[in-house]
Amino acid sequence: MNRKVTIQDIADALGISRNTVSKAINNSDGIADATREKIIQKAVEMGYKQFSYVSSVLAMKQEEETQKKTIPGSAGEIALFTPSYLPNNHFASLFLDRVYEEIARMGYTLIVHRVSAENCRKLKLPKSFRPEKSAAILCVEIFDADYSDMLCALGLPILFVDGPARHGLRSVQADMLMMDNISEISRFVSDKIHEGLTRIGFIGDYDHCKSFGERYIAFRTAMMNAGVPVSEKFIIHTPNRNYDLLGDALDALDEMPDIFICANDFVAIDAMQLLAQKDRTLLKKVRFLGFDDSHESRIFYPALSTVHIHSQSMAFSALHLLMTRIKEPSMDFRTIYVATDLVLRDSTEF
Repeated sequence: MNRKVTIQDIADALGISRNTVSKAINNSDGIADATREKIIQKAVEMGYKQFSYVSSVLAMKQEEETQKKTIPGSAGEIALFTPSYLPNNHFASLFLDRVYEEIARMGYTLIVHRVSAENCRKLKLPKSFRPEKSAAILCVEIFDADYSDMLCALGLPILFVDGPARHGLRSVQADMLMMDNISEISRFVSDKIHEGLTRIGFIGDYDHCKSFGERYIAFRTAMMNAGVPVSEKFIIHTPNRNYDLLGDALDALDEMPDIFICANDFVAIDAMQLLAQKDRTLLKKVRFLGFDDSHESRIFYPALSTVHIHSQSMAFSALHLLMTRIKEPSMDFRTIYVATDLVLRDSTEF
């Protein structure tokens, strides 16, 4: 059996430091684009674990190029459905940058269609969308269950990146791409319990989307596996990014837990800001873990511990799912999870 390629192997092959390779693969700041591209290319060539789907994507790219010399738009349109507002600081922006670039090389055009709240309520397609021109649909942060069902019924190849929270049921009748929401939260909870920190809570709307639901389940399962009961008063289930209701819920607590696991970085930062307004010293008593490894998580004080999502690996996996679905529309639905990594910073390490 072949030995797994490591970050050190890539560094040795390029004659650079291990830290530089790690920054490129994890899409961290402080590295030139040209250097990042060279490192990613070498990682792909050597078969590094985070790029397990890249070889098949590259093969499909080469096939497309020989057939049509990669003329932009020659292969058709890929419709991107997103909410009316997708923050630039969200992991999805990095993911979409790479998807856009690679789809163009394959000869497709990525056309963005904004899905408004009104579209969801009335189950209407965006006026800009033309099904007859679309080779496939890529859905990013489409979490309304009924709207997702309507899109699946169109009969077009479709991929959801995350999806509706249907606890215990298939989220959508389509291919789905997810980040691993379970492993790193489970490991974090287990490690902290072994350190003697057993009063652990969760903040976030676990009904908001599939990924939030999985993060909540990971927290509860890790607590159960450790034989530690969950204190329900430390479960704060407020609508996503509702600052006022979150503040009311925190104010209602008669005591604080040792740790709050949060649905994502922005929920964690909101909660930390609210506690700081109440009593700055609470940020030296209550630990916070986010999810996404957003830019804000690195510059917030104290720096937020989080779970890193590998946007480039997500992009290559999305391309693999989309292109194979276009070629084989009748194959069984697939759900792929891309590995994530725990990043420990000041918000938990005291």
